[in-house]
Amino acid sequence: MYETEANPTYQQIARSIEFLTENFRQQPSLADVADRANLSEYHFQRLFSDWAGVSPKKFLQYLTLDFAKERLRSGLTLAEAADEAGLSGTGRLHDLFVALEGITPGQFKQAGDGLTIRYAVFESPFGPYLLGTIGDKICRLEFLEEAEPTDAMSIANRFATDWPEATILPDSAMLRPLADTIFTDAERKPLRVLVKASPFQLKVWEALLRIPEGQVVSYDQIAAAIGMPAASRAVGTAIGSNPVGYLIPCHRVIRKTGLFGNYRWGATRKTALLGWEAAYAGK
Repeated sequence: MYETEANPTYQQIARSIEFLTENFRQQPSLADVADRANLSEYHFQRLFSDWAGVSPKKFLQYLTLDFAKERLRSGLTLAEAADEAGLSGTGRLHDLFVALEGITPGQFKQAGDGLTIRYAVFESPFGPYLLGTIGDKICRLEFLEEAEPTDAMSIANRFATDWPEATILPDSAMLRPLADTIFTDAERKPLRVLVKASPFQLKVWEALLRIPEGQVVSYDQIAAAIGMPAASRAVGTAIGSNPVGYLIPCHRVIRKTGLFGNYRWGATRKTALLGWEAAYAGK
């Protein structure tokens, strides 16, 4: 059992989290919250990040985003949701969504209405995969089994959960140059990804991006990396819902026993991906 009463640092950070949760609509500054903890801004920033797994600013952004999403779902306009969340305008709300959610608040509210998703099925060293983009950003990379249907209706259903109102168009000619850069031994350019995610999912996927190529970590290690060591099961659920395979490398997470475990696109494919990356990293 933890003796929290004898641990002033824990109490300071716990009070700070409670203060942010209750007052995020006032958008308190780092100085305001550090003052509550009776710490300098520098020491508060460092201690909060160690205990909570994210910076005070990022934690405040997560709280604000969750609230704004709830208000948008209730029917408020972008301006009204921004105002109720304590933001100075829709520009701040837009920046918050793009930074944490990967989409604009308008796109979230419209469920993809007005957006065009272009898709095509390509071959990779690990079998066929569905590639979907919105503009120049990848919104889906999903490995397919050989017998899976790829007709227009089946593909549209794959996008329906995240983007039910979007226009879905096949366009292999436009996507071919992008596809040619994904699975290659050449120096890879950073690829832009656009996802819809809860703050928790986003934290997990960001942690996956920090795993070096050719290495593996456990679900417990990911949970610890995001500051939630008891959440390994929830971490597994978030990893399993990753819509952009390979680029958001959920295949690099294994069980703490050393077994590779489950993979959304098959254990055999996961083994092949890890072996391929290990060979590439060793060159």
